[in-house]
Amino acid sequence: MLSRKDMSLGAPLARGRAALATLTTVSLLALSSAAAMAQDYDPQAVVNIGSLYEPQNLDNTQGAGQGINEAFNGNVYEGLFVLTDDGDVEPKLVEGYEISEDGLTYTFTLKDGVTFHSGEVMTSADVKSSIERVTAENSASSRKKTLSVIDSIGTPDDKTVVVTLSAPSISLPYNLSYVWIVNDDAGDISASEDGTGPYTLQEWRRGSALAMVPFEGYWGEEPSNGGVMFQYFTDATAQNNALLTGAVDIITSVQSPDALSMFTDNPDFTVSEGASTTKELMAYNDRVAPFDNVEVRAALSRAVDKQKLLQAIWGDYGTLIGSFVPPTDPWYVDLNDVNAYDPESAKEMLAEAGYPDGFSFTLDTPDYDPHPVVAQFLQNELAKVDVDVKINIITANEWYTKIYKAHDFDATLQEHVNHRDIVFYGNPGFYWGYDNPEVTRLITESESAHSMEEQTEMLTEANKIIAEDAASMWLYLYPQIVVSTSNVSGYPLNGLNSQFFVSDIQKAD
Repeated sequence: MLSRKDMSLGAPLARGRAALATLTTVSLLALSSAAAMAQDYDPQAVVNIGSLYEPQNLDNTQGAGQGINEAFNGNVYEGLFVLTDDGDVEPKLVEGYEISEDGLTYTFTLKDGVTFHSGEVMTSADVKSSIERVTAENSASSRKKTLSVIDSIGTPDDKTVVVTLSAPSISLPYNLSYVWIVNDDAGDISASEDGTGPYTLQEWRRGSALAMVPFEGYWGEEPSNGGVMFQYFTDATAQNNALLTGAVDIITSVQSPDALSMFTDNPDFTVSEGASTTKELMAYNDRVAPFDNVEVRAALSRAVDKQKLLQAIWGDYGTLIGSFVPPTDPWYVDLNDVNAYDPESAKEMLAEAGYPDGFSFTLDTPDYDPHPVVAQFLQNELAKVDVDVKINIITANEWYTKIYKAHDFDATLQEHVNHRDIVFYGNPGFYWGYDNPEVTRLITESESAHSMEEQTEMLTEANKIIAEDAASMWLYLYPQIVVSTSNVSGYPLNGLNSQFFVSDIQKAD
């Protein structure tokens, strides 16, 4: 879903105007009860959520960014399965399923009584078309390749979906948690929606806010609030000020430790730290010189003091992991000792690779925090080994078209948010172009594993090879810090894949 987006692609697409922070509840206020119910929380209260990640559009298969996952996943749309905030994969819109002995056929029985926001009943035809949206040729979903193992989808009746695979896929339920079930009559959903979730879209004011209200016909448990409004900011300081002044009730992720000093030890606010899956990295274009050379990539990794960078950006927060795999993934191992900081060794390796006098490259850098600051740090560090970094600041839209789609770059900064996204290194066609046949084999064959233990063993080995190849430069793992006013509770802490389930959020008077 790549960076902090689903597409699972990467760059957070913060495109809001901070000036509209005062646009708190607009028409949503009409939903609030004039007299709050006499209980611990007001079930009609509107929750205002501050975020830096506005969607580009509302379709998660068309490069919508992290923001659409944050706002819509599990809230407006649901999947056959859900990845919970604790990292478990649980059935959602399926009543149950069976797997054939050869592992090639999954038969899903759908829940009864599920309707779309338009009022139509969910059927197997909707599920079929929803999966095909993700695997379609024009789909920009990064889960497209993991679902390419699907050979056919049968719909013998309205409640049964039969998925036939070309090869076993132990991760199929997990991968299906990325697939929104959309009404097959919905058409273009880039600016509208028709999902099965507990909320419907009320209004999207591009550049400022997105409002959702409870869906009265929801099949499951009704929300604990009267609606939510995501308010979008281009600047973290403006977002923090909105929380301080009461314009928002929660901010989904704090972007710097400096901001925390305003909220810690203050009884008016609650600061919560969860488990992050967001990795900050410098991704090379491994297809082009000099980054097609393992020694060059390893040398650059040794030239950068990542602990110093983490301290500069996050103070005492965040983690060094030495690879693309965070501790929440089953195949995590601490690989910080692989190509660890050693600038003298970096110079020697560059000379051995044929660059005794260094070289120059352009670092395409997204224009939102913390990337510009990280780019300057890398520029200074690599200059010490005679590598000249030219920083080119680009927008999130430019990143998507230039880097992700066209592969027109030397190196780029990005944060990748997804859970279990080591699979991207098994795809030579992915934007960074890493191509190690052994890694591709391990990742591909891990899907045919007979147990999670066998899969974990294979992906752990792949993780180690990727680190030794210095396929990218993994800088640090973000902390996951959510701050709210003290009268708000029930929000998710971990935000895996940038999900932010809002149904259980309660707001006291």
